[in-house]
Amino acid sequence: MSTPAVSAPQGESPALLAAWREDLPASVVVFLVALPLCLGVALASGAPLLSGVVAGIVGGIVVGAASGSPLMVSGPAAGLTAIVLAGITQVGGFPRFLPAVILGGAMQVALGAARAGVIGYYFPSSVIKGMLAAIGLTLILKQIPHAVGYDADYEGDFAFVGASGENTFGAIGSALAQVQPGAIAVACIGVALMVWWPRSPMKQIRLLPAPLAAVALGVGLNELLLALEPTFAIRGTHLVTLPTTGVGGVLSQIARPDWSALRDQQVWMLAATLGIVASLESLLSLEATNKLDPDKRDAPANRELFAQGIGNMLSGFLGGLPVTGVIVRSSANVDAGARSRLSAIAHGVWLIIAVLALAPVLNRIPLAALAAVLLVTGFKLTTPSLWKSAWRLGWSHFIPFAVTIVAILFTDLLRGIAVGLVVGIGFIIAEHMRRPALTKVSPPGAVLTRYVLPDQVTFLSKSNLMQTLDALPAGCRVEIDGRKTTRFDYDALEALLEFRDTARSRNIDYRLVGIPETALTPAH
Repeated sequence: MSTPAVSAPQGESPALLAAWREDLPASVVVFLVALPLCLGVALASGAPLLSGVVAGIVGGIVVGAASGSPLMVSGPAAGLTAIVLAGITQVGGFPRFLPAVILGGAMQVALGAARAGVIGYYFPSSVIKGMLAAIGLTLILKQIPHAVGYDADYEGDFAFVGASGENTFGAIGSALAQVQPGAIAVACIGVALMVWWPRSPMKQIRLLPAPLAAVALGVGLNELLLALEPTFAIRGTHLVTLPTTGVGGVLSQIARPDWSALRDQQVWMLAATLGIVASLESLLSLEATNKLDPDKRDAPANRELFAQGIGNMLSGFLGGLPVTGVIVRSSANVDAGARSRLSAIAHGVWLIIAVLALAPVLNRIPLAALAAVLLVTGFKLTTPSLWKSAWRLGWSHFIPFAVTIVAILFTDLLRGIAVGLVVGIGFIIAEHMRRPALTKVSPPGAVLTRYVLPDQVTFLSKSNLMQTLDALPAGCRVEIDGRKTTRFDYDALEALLEFRDTARSRNIDYRLVGIPETALTPAH
């Protein structure tokens, strides 16, 4: 008889080893997803391949242990590739780039100490949900070429224009023109297995999650093709490519920081860029992971900044790329049934073992098998129910949601979020401007018309305020009560005080109660 799953109280994480039956199998799934992503991000960044694996190891073991998030997984992120690629060239090589990673990590530690993690709470939920849906759609579109055996771009390339020079849709067209039957078979069977698994008796085998079974089946099917029908088998660049150099070779390839670069002002500017962008991406990923968590646990943002900073300092010291929280790995972790930080930590251990001992075995994994896992992960991130819920919440929620999706698909993650944020803020401002700045509290027909101001009167209230005052009929009696207002912006206060001159010229009995006097600034 199987042991019942360990359940923690709502909002709390189980003890690190309490849910190991769920976490260890999930960690293998995350490892299989993370390995090609680590190599691909390093390749796109113009850095040594092992620097991506080092960042994955540190992101798993160090950040996973220090983080307060039970489900988020950290590692090298595609969102930083452009900054890293340009930075390595700018400062004169990868060893001179590493001190910038360390300094950027120190900045993140300082941001955590300054409680700057609150920034993540200022992103509208419409933008966060749009980010999740966009990542899901990007995963699907980017994995279609891998699923049919077209691997012109590295695994983990999420930019609209890929390394091959083709955009996302052009790559799909090229892929469909030169498909490989073996890759299609592996991908289709993998997707079918993952869809069928939760509805089958196999779901009771907690030590074998569906993604792991799909990858194992893909390897087995390809080995069968190699034996029976070699022309259909998947080979070469269509397989995971992990360097097979042994322990000595691995150690010799690890870069060391060139500390003389600290005399270069460009290194310090690059460090500030890395620290800010990596912090923002981690906070956004944390917020998104919190939404994906079935137990709805709210991980502390300031602790996350501290954990990411420690991770980046160590990654830079060990010759690794900068790390951030990564939503693709985190989503795969959630889908695989992880319950606690043990999954993220263990996936880092698997990366160490893979580099030192398992490269010949792992190099038999078809990228099409991993594409099957990511296709299903992508669909779960952009389910129709997510779109329906955004639509039901009205235009002010749906338009920023949709704009964020389109912007991310056609640019990249950070630019897309920035566009969605601007649109979301635009709707917030428009809503605030439509809200009445003056609330009428006197009964109909009263000789004195009384208005009450809200608790905050900002510059956004000025337009509505002026429209209400200008609409007052000549000869009326008006009282405006600001005793409950705790904050007056100068712009709104100026409008209230300057209207006294207009009121006299229109014979309006205009009274202000509880509104502070202030010296008005002349226009010239």
